[in-house]
Amino acid sequence: MAGARDSAARRSAADAPRPAPGRARAGAPDEPPSPEHRALSALEASGVAFTITRHGPVSSLAEAAAARGLEPGRLLKTLVVRRGEDDFVLVLVPGDRQLSWPRLRRALGVSRLSLPDKEVARAVTGYERGTITPFGSLRPWPVVADSRVAGAGHVSVGAGAHGVAATLDADALITALGARVEDVTNPGE
Repeated sequence: MAGARDSAARRSAADAPRPAPGRARAGAPDEPPSPEHRALSALEASGVAFTITRHGPVSSLAEAAAARGLEPGRLLKTLVVRRGEDDFVLVLVPGDRQLSWPRLRRALGVSRLSLPDKEVARAVTGYERGTITPFGSLRPWPVVADSRVAGAGHVSVGAGAHGVAATLDADALITALGARVEDVTNPGE
């Protein structure tokens, strides 16, 4: 009986789909996991319930919100902000709002902050702009969530690849990330 079960397991493993060319397979020794795989693995490890939405290219916040079935303010931008040399923080900003530099400086108790260029943002998170997520960064950076995120219900964050997003409960997101909640935004234009 055990032999039949082992044979079936071997057959199902042999018949398993192979990754598409150019895509890393989890555990492949010659390639690191893709950014999307890293983000999804970190989401799963967080213990937070989430759903994944995959959609084609979008050119506006309104299109992204429609593709994800949420209001624009429930799509969260993950911004990488530099506090100093090799010192960064991730800031979760509702899609319909803008980061307030004075408020963020006050919340962090610093006099100077900046946005790194896209190469630095990728080097410190492992994600390219437009795909940055607070889950699965190459290093664990502190997270600040705008106060409007708390209690917002279901929100959507990027999941490591263009057109891939995770929808999850805002309060569970804040708890899983150990995020500080601060008033750090202004109304969007």
